[in-house]
Formats: sequence, C-alpha cells, structure tokens
Amino acid sequence: MSRAPLVAIVGNPNTGKTTLFNHLTGARAKVGNYPGVTVERTVGRLTTPQGDLVQVLDVPGCYSLTASSPDERIAIDALLGRRGNPAPDLVLLVLDAASLERNLYLAMQLSELGLPLVVALNMTDAVEGAGGRLNAEALSEALGVPVVPTVATRTHGLDSLREALGGALKDPPRPRGWLWQPDADLAADLDALAPVLGDAVPANATPDEARAVALWALMSIDESDDLDDVPAELRTRVLARLKAARAEGRDPDGEVAAARYAWIDAHAEGFIERPSTTRGFSDRVDSVLLHPVAGFAIFLLIMAALFQALFAWSDPFIGLIEDGVTLTADAVRGALAPGIAADFVADGLIAGVGNVLVFLPQILLLFIFIGVLEDSGYLARAAFLMDRVMNRIGLHGRAFVPMLSAYACAVPAIMATRTMERRRDRFLTMMVLPLTTCSARLPVYTLLIGALIPPTLVLGVVRTQSVVMVIMYLFGIGMALTAAAVLGRTVLKGERVPLLLELPAYRRPDPRSVGRLVFSRGKVFLREAGTVILVCTIILWGLLYFPRSSPEVEALEARAAVATAEAQATLETEIAGARLRNSYAGRLGHAIEPIIEPLGFDWKVGVGLIGAFAAREVFVSTMGVVFSLGADVDEESTPLREHLREARTEDGMRAYTPLMALSLLVFFALACQCMSTLAAVKRETRSYRWPAFMFVYMTTLAWVCALVVYQGGRLLGFT
Repeated sequence: MSRAPLVAIVGNPNTGKTTLFNHLTGARAKVGNYPGVTVERTVGRLTTPQGDLVQVLDVPGCYSLTASSPDERIAIDALLGRRGNPAPDLVLLVLDAASLERNLYLAMQLSELGLPLVVALNMTDAVEGAGGRLNAEALSEALGVPVVPTVATRTHGLDSLREALGGALKDPPRPRGWLWQPDADLAADLDALAPVLGDAVPANATPDEARAVALWALMSIDESDDLDDVPAELRTRVLARLKAARAEGRDPDGEVAAARYAWIDAHAEGFIERPSTTRGFSDRVDSVLLHPVAGFAIFLLIMAALFQALFAWSDPFIGLIEDGVTLTADAVRGALAPGIAADFVADGLIAGVGNVLVFLPQILLLFIFIGVLEDSGYLARAAFLMDRVMNRIGLHGRAFVPMLSAYACAVPAIMATRTMERRRDRFLTMMVLPLTTCSARLPVYTLLIGALIPPTLVLGVVRTQSVVMVIMYLFGIGMALTAAAVLGRTVLKGERVPLLLELPAYRRPDPRSVGRLVFSRGKVFLREAGTVILVCTIILWGLLYFPRSSPEVEALEARAAVATAEAQATLETEIAGARLRNSYAGRLGHAIEPIIEPLGFDWKVGVGLIGAFAAREVFVSTMGVVFSLGADVDEESTPLREHLREARTEDGMRAYTPLMALSLLVFFALACQCMSTLAAVKRETRSYRWPAFMFVYMTTLAWVCALVVYQGGRLLGFT
C-alpha cells in the first residue's frame, strides 16, 4: 500500500504557519521528533476537495535555508528528504503579506531548489486594513507557482488553498528556478561542489537545482564548518577560498544576499502597494510597549500576572488534585485488606499518579500564557526588551519566561524553553533553571529557618529569619546566573548569536490555536515525562517501604498488641519510624553519612534527602517519620521544630545547629533533589546524558558550597 502524499509547510517564524497547519489538519495531528534531533515534528492529515488523503508536515520556522547549527538544518533536511526524512511531494510556503519583502528571500531559495511549490499569502487583512493592496496574480506570475491569499486566524481562503493543494499534487507546479544569476567565480565554485555532495543532491536534480544545493552547502560551511556531507579536503579548500575572498575585500555570502534582495527590491512594488506615510496600529502600540521606561514597566506587570497565575491561580486546582488523590488512596485502602498490596496501590501507584497530575495546572496555565503572548505578537517584544540583560550572561532573550516560571516549578519552566530556536540556548537555559528557588523548596526553608535560625533582630528592625529567607531567594537566582555564565563558556560553549527578531503585527490570539498548544503540551508531559515520574515514585516508595521487619519493629509491634488504644496510637508512629530507619532508604542514609557528615548532616538528614528526591517538600514529612511524629507533620509543626532543636549527638552536643541549618539550606538551594525535573529534562533533550549531567553538576556544586559554609563557619568559630 503506497503512502499518502506528503505536503511540507514551511515559512518564516510568525507568519501564521502553525495556525494554518492547525486549521488545515484539525485535531488529527501527531507530535514526534525529527530523526536524530530533539526538535518536535508535527504531522497531520488533510483531505483535499478532490478526495485525496494527504499528510501535512509542519516544518520549524526559518528565515532562510542556510544552516548555522545542527537544529537549523532541519528545514533543508525535511525539504530535500535527507537524514531519514521522507522527501515531500509538495511544499506549501506561507508568506506574511505584511512583511513580504523579507519573506520573499526564502521563496527565492525554494524556487532555486526547484521544489513543487504552492504559496499561501497569509495575513492579507493586516495589509488591507492599513490601506495597502496586494497583487497575488503578479506574485504568482513572478514565481511561476499558485499563490492563494489567506487569513489563517479567520479561516479565510482555506477552501481555495485546499483546492490548490489538491490540484498541485496531481500536476506539481515547478517554480521558475533562479531569479538571479551568480557571477563566474561563484558559479565555478558551485559546479565543483555539487558533484561531491552525494545524497544531498536529489538524483533527478537539474544542473540549476544541483547548483542551488551546492550554494546552500557552501554558505552553511561558512557558517558552521561541520557539515558531514562535505569531505574534509573540500571543506578546507572552500574555507580557504572564502578566506582569500574576504582578504580581497569580498564577502561571498553578502554578495548572494545582495543579489537576492536586489531582485526583491526591483519587483516588490508589483506585488504590494502600501500607503506612503501612515503609521500602522502596531507602530503606535510599539511606541509605548517598546519604550525603555513605560515598556519595561508594562512588561513587569505582565510578568507579575504570569507569576501570580503560576503561584496563586494554580493552587486551587493543585489542591483539588491532591484532595482527589488522597480520597482515592483512602478509598482503595479501605476496600483492600491491610498489607503490602493496599500500601503499594495507595502509597505507590496512586501517589505516583498524583505526583504526575499535580504539575498539570501550572503547565497548562503557563502554556496558555505563552500561547496568548506568542499569538498576539507580544512575546517577540518581551524578548527584545530582555535580550540586552540576558545576553550579558549568555542567555537568550526568550529565557526570561522559563526563568520566571521556574520560581513556581522547574518542570513547566523546562517545557517552556521550546520557545527558543537554538539547541544551545534551550539546553543552557534548562541546565540552570532548577537553581532558581521553586515553591517546593519553601516548606524546607520554612522548617529549617523557623526551627534552627535564632529570631534575633538585625539593626533592631528585621528578624534574622526573614533576612535568611530573602538571602536564599537571591542566592538561588545569583547561582543560576553564575552557572549560566560558566556553562555557556565551557560545556555549552557557542557563538553568541545576535537576537534577530521580526516584530510581527499585533493580532488577536486564536483560541483554537492556543487550545491546541496547551492540549499538546499537556498530553506530551503526561505521556513521556509523567511515565518517568510514575516509575521513579514507585521505586522510591519501595526503597522507603522495604524491608518491613526488624528486631526493633517486632518489639514495638509486640508492645502495641497488648497496649491500650491510647498507647497504640503513639506506638504506631514509633513503628513507622523504626520501619523507615530499617528500610533500604534508611540504610542508604546510614551508608551516605560519611559523605554528608562534613556538611554537618547525620543519617537522619540523609534519609530526608533521599525522600526529598520524590519532591523537595517531602523532606518535611520524611523527617516527621524519622522522629516518630508521623507523616502528617508540616513545616509549621511545633513538635517537629522542637525535635530538631533538641536532637543530640552521642556526646550530648546539639545535632542540628544554626550553622548546620545554613549548610542544609545551601545544599537544598543547589542540589537537584527532584526526579520530576530530571524526567522533564530527559523528555526535552531526548537523552539520559543531560539529566545525568544536571544531577552530577548540581549535586557536586551543592556539596562543595555546603562544605564551604559549614567548615568555613567552624573555622571562624561558629557552632
């Protein structure tokens, strides 16, 4: 059975390409990954008016086909059928009518490659609303392919576009090819390069199409110098030629761009007519939103709303999920006979599902905000405002949304890095996000500061405990920025690429497009990251649960069997504590004690650290069980705070001092004590290497900094 024809949708970012894809395919889209890379590949289905079933591929947005990084080659790989990608039968090029001149650069490259092409001239309402006029017939004549005016957000022109796609699949339209001509020197280089490109050049390519592929390779070698399609000796020769040309004052890349834009400048007036002096709506709004003072103030207000949504607005939904999980677990425990099976289902399986679902409110709210900001055109403006600040530490301008949302939770923040195009920028941002002070750290901070930091006054005004809490927040963001600066110059070293942004026209967000984005992100999280979180939760439950018996446990159970009802309640909490101490996690806490003892921690804190791997806030309830107070304690629990203050070592000294508390606070601020974060990184990077690197570097950093705090404090005479 032959496969359905494949149509690849390509275009610049912010042209409405994905909105058009969503309307053409409806809800019949599947998300996967391109072969060998971590960039998502979205494929949907479309039935043409002629009755043919067609596959539609949404190619990542690109301004041109010149490769400057491995991920940015995806567009050319998808269009030429390279690196495991099936070659498309037809290319649908989406042009933004309001930015037609810049969009035509990509159209010229596709024309040179000779690919069967249909053009969707999108956002025509923005031009016509500003008093301009479009001539789609003239553009069609110049390119030699069908051009269909559309307004994707309003579904205008989609029927005509489906008709054009169906007709083009039956009779593929070939563009006019090269609309400009290279000079003799460049033509000679291209003719020499084309024969050695192998599979990069389609077998049925014409000489002009082979030249176009050679030109793409030539310009890509200049940009990245790592194309595996080009033999090393040829790469060396080409780079030498480019270096010699530049020494002569020539810029081959600039010459190619100049030649293409010369054609665009000469013909654009025939395609679009704009009013001469009127300022458009977007320009008037930008005079406020991009103002260095007013614009930044508005940006802070919008980010405050986002922050509020992630913290406060999601809380009721998180509470409902947690209550639902608790009720379900209690119902199952009541329906099953007491024992391992009931405990596994209630505390392992159902709790694991709860650990997954509890992230959904924040993830969905975050992507609602991102979808609205992206669709409206504001996200590009916000990136522009922040890029000057972020770029100084090596981060991309768009990193501000993940960095802000990480204060609520690192999991949705890691997923939000998808708004960045470059792999290096995404990975660098992901590697430092968990260092910001997320909400899960607050119960631990509250417990340790409330129990072990003296409530003295600083300068007679502010309590020490409040100062320490503020310092921990500042410490987290300071370490995140420092780590970004270091990793960006070492492990994830790369050239600083200037932020090149098109500021799209402001437009009303499409609810269906935003809804599909939110639905797809939630589904991907549940299917992939959620699976890892569930498995890890069950494994951790097993470590904390088994083995069930020990001499201490048996002695306590014997006492409980003959005790009064009132005494049995106390003995049950003692039995739970004894079982935890005897569990594999408890034994592991004893085993790691020599490693954590220089930080001021004992085995009890070690058990708490292991339990906190499920979620940082679990440290509190784990310590409650360790001290035989039960798992229902929280960070405000007076008995737990008193036990921490009164705990003594074998020689009668305080086990937990203010200095130890500072050491533990620093450790929690820096260590990657969150399996959900690691699961999200694994899902986004499609590799175990990066979450492993994150865990090792963060844990090592936490250990070293906690060691400096504790041992340095002792050397200075603090106890």
